[in-house]
Amino acid sequence: MALLIFIFLLCFPISIFFIFFTKKSSSEFGFKSYPIVGSFPGLVNNRHRFLDWTVETLSRCPTQTAIFRRPGKQQLIMTANPSNVEYMLKTKFESFPKGQQFTSVLEDFLGHGIFNSDGDMWWKQRKTASYEFSTKSLRDFVMSNVTVEINTRLVPVLVEAATTGKLIDLQDILERFAFDNICKLAFNVDCACLGHDGAVGVNFMRAFETAATIISQRFRSVASCAWRIKKKLNIGSERVLRESIATVHKFADEIVRNRIDQGRSSDHKEDLLSRFISKEEMNSPEILRDIVISFILAGRDTTSSALSWFFWLLSMHPEVEDKILQELNSIRARTGKRIGEVYGFEHLKMMNYLHAAITESLRLYPPVPVDIKSCAEDNVLPDGTFVGKGWAITYNIFAMGRMESIWGKDCDRFDPERWIDETNGCFRGEDPSKFPAFHAGPRMCVGKDMAYIQMKSIVAAVLERFVVEVPGKERPEILLSMTLRIKGGLFARVQERSG
Repeated sequence: MALLIFIFLLCFPISIFFIFFTKKSSSEFGFKSYPIVGSFPGLVNNRHRFLDWTVETLSRCPTQTAIFRRPGKQQLIMTANPSNVEYMLKTKFESFPKGQQFTSVLEDFLGHGIFNSDGDMWWKQRKTASYEFSTKSLRDFVMSNVTVEINTRLVPVLVEAATTGKLIDLQDILERFAFDNICKLAFNVDCACLGHDGAVGVNFMRAFETAATIISQRFRSVASCAWRIKKKLNIGSERVLRESIATVHKFADEIVRNRIDQGRSSDHKEDLLSRFISKEEMNSPEILRDIVISFILAGRDTTSSALSWFFWLLSMHPEVEDKILQELNSIRARTGKRIGEVYGFEHLKMMNYLHAAITESLRLYPPVPVDIKSCAEDNVLPDGTFVGKGWAITYNIFAMGRMESIWGKDCDRFDPERWIDETNGCFRGEDPSKFPAFHAGPRMCVGKDMAYIQMKSIVAAVLERFVVEVPGKERPEILLSMTLRIKGGLFARVQERSG
């Protein structure tokens, strides 16, 4: 009898494993699903290559849509189908808010800022920001601010790197540049972070990066209760997160206090933060702090992420760099500008090929690779997929850039020519539902034009004066934070361009 009990105890766990964990989902496509645990085993096995895993999975699905099954009734839909994206972001916009399920995960970090709010709170922030970003004065200020930053901070840093011959972390430099830019533009604060290791913004930047990385990991946690328990006990990564957020909040609170004090004087300069302060319904210290953090995220992390991947792609495709230089030389010849003079707004509009090259880089390496929504009511997507009320639904921008059904058989190839109109040589855009790097519908990025101004100005200034070489040919390891960053940085060697 004792022997039979021993054999039963030995075999029972093995039997449970084979019954519940080796039975594949009835579908041959999509994320494999198992009884009880759903699709989580695949997530556990592929967390280190999450984006590549989702590309492989969605590309196998007939409509590029798959169900990630979770325990319980509420499931997660992931799609890379443009028709579904248009339906979510435009056609049925009100049915797909961020939702409490999403915003609660980011609330510690982003509070109720524009990227983590719905309804009236989101609309008021959107309306205020849209007005500021549409003014001619903003465009002029961006141009003058970018010019100063390039000439007085970015170029000197690169000259020093070229002189010493040392490898530099280009991603870090671009993040500092973008940070200085957005603080000056939106809050009229000069943090002088680029090139100054002791600058006031450095501690903030480090804390910001740490917080963004840890909080994004919450979404890939196998069980949400795990991080919630760590948060409650103030241990592990959640303790580090709390400390980092405290540093971020302290910096943002100081910006708000200083701006309010300056606003009491008659000679203060109007800026984005001032407009929010003037709105009675949004001028509480907590909301203003959330607004500051949200716009730093938008202005610093997105453009620096885009440019970091762009310079890596450029180092792998010297033929593209040659074409960009030819275009810049042609514009110089037509306008009479000398190398070293930063291009004006009208000159930037002439850079069709550079615009196409940056856009092609965004197609393959979008700063925000995945976006999550909540379904407010039962829906059926255009491809026939049912989405229940309360379910989460995510559109995978990273995967969309690699779908043969959208971009053809050469979808993996970096080819700026796909954005050029063959008849006139001008840039030819695509429907946002096909290329949602700047979102689509009512939440379309208000800073899109500003981002292109910054990126084109930086690339033109750098390429005309410097040769940027990135050692190695392998794709850098992806670091999934709030944005798509390069793990460990993008180290490059810079040389001054001759001739």
